[in-house]
Amino acid sequence: MSQPPPVHVLAVVPREKLTRYRDHLARDPQLVLTLVTRHEDALAQLNAPLIQADALVFDSGLGGAYEFVKTLRQAFPGLLIVLVDEEADFGLPGQADDLSVAPFEDDDLLRRIKRLVEERRLQTLRADIPPPVRTLAKKLVRARSRKAMLQAAVEAVRDLGYDYVAFYGLEEQGSEPLALRAQAGSPELVAAAPPEQSVEGTLVGWVVQNGQSRAIGPTERLSHPFVQQQRMGSAACVPVGMALRFGVLLACREQPNAINQKQVMLLELVGAHLANALAKQDRP
Repeated sequence: MSQPPPVHVLAVVPREKLTRYRDHLARDPQLVLTLVTRHEDALAQLNAPLIQADALVFDSGLGGAYEFVKTLRQAFPGLLIVLVDEEADFGLPGQADDLSVAPFEDDDLLRRIKRLVEERRLQTLRADIPPPVRTLAKKLVRARSRKAMLQAAVEAVRDLGYDYVAFYGLEEQGSEPLALRAQAGSPELVAAAPPEQSVEGTLVGWVVQNGQSRAIGPTERLSHPFVQQQRMGSAACVPVGMALRFGVLLACREQPNAINQKQVMLLELVGAHLANALAKQDRP
């Protein structure tokens, strides 16, 4: 399974809150957490050549929040900054990227950090979008039917270097099995593709049940028949539409373990384009 990249977080918090922050943020295995209790320690960490920080959390209880955030913004313009102020009912983040007034309620702080990092990574990804994805939106606009939209999407993914691509659709929310609606690949693979996929025990079904993307290699328990039959060595599946409204995209490569996290994000971008086009078509 392709694991999401780690998120390196530097938290600058009062000493009496160390345990609270550690317990809250360290629960997420994606986070690599460093805690300090002084402004100067935070600056030393950020200036250290081998230290990586995707996001910085600053608790206003340490004082000097405005000046410190301003200093950080000037010295580290690319750093994502989340300001925590539990004394405020609401507020604006100022020069920080976001503000949390209830950091430990409903994983508020954790969700804000991950949302900011994900948005940053998507921005970076969009700056280097390959031509098949760039032209997909135009093809979706020109498509005259849902079937044509689905086919345009799977062909765009195939042009990204995949050996087989399929879209499995939902008849209605929560229905099963999922039906094969579009595919692109060699004639042999197209002819051999299973027309349906069960929700239970399959890669497609796992994505449906969890609403998350997943990439697999040849040794994974969850799989697709082409991987099980060793026709393909790796596969990835991403949801299409909020709450899996439309279905999932499946992409396979012959080489084992040949799909990394950045490539999964590109598949998600294709899924987002497709979901947007399908949603517009559904509007009265």
